[in-house]
Amino acid sequence: MEFSQRPAPPTGVRRLLFRAPIRLYRWRLGWLFGGRLLLLNHTGRVSGKQRQVVIEVIEHDRADGSYVVCSGFGPTAAWYRNLLATPQASIQVALRTIPVTARPLDTDEGGDLMARYAPRHPKAARRLVRFMGFSVDGTPEDYRAVGRRLPFVRLETRL
Repeated sequence: MEFSQRPAPPTGVRRLLFRAPIRLYRWRLGWLFGGRLLLLNHTGRVSGKQRQVVIEVIEHDRADGSYVVCSGFGPTAAWYRNLLATPQASIQVALRTIPVTARPLDTDEGGDLMARYAPRHPKAARRLVRFMGFSVDGTPEDYRAVGRRLPFVRLETRL
């Protein structure tokens, strides 16, 4: 596994494209994404205002209802830093809104998650790691090494 450089968060037209799925969730069309994407509603750490971002689901545990997401832009992504400051949030998956508490995962868990994700979604995994600035040969160990370098968060349901 080689690492070039983590991408900068999108700006301009790219940012509009990245944020387009938020509109679909607002129009109650989140079901179009199935369970692959979720809308995270969280609190800004500085402003205290409600913020939204659509993130890919890395893993969903049907037993406890939790979802795992990853910050492809690294630990400096605004939504990730916001969750560290205020872990109480809510998510929308398809048409359901679920209150959650965010729990950052350690590097070994991140490595294991990425190693499980890659065989389930091989094309998406290759695009994702390339987008994040990594070069992998496709082995589980390569994906595990990438996963150890990324911040993962488990969104646990609150009752």
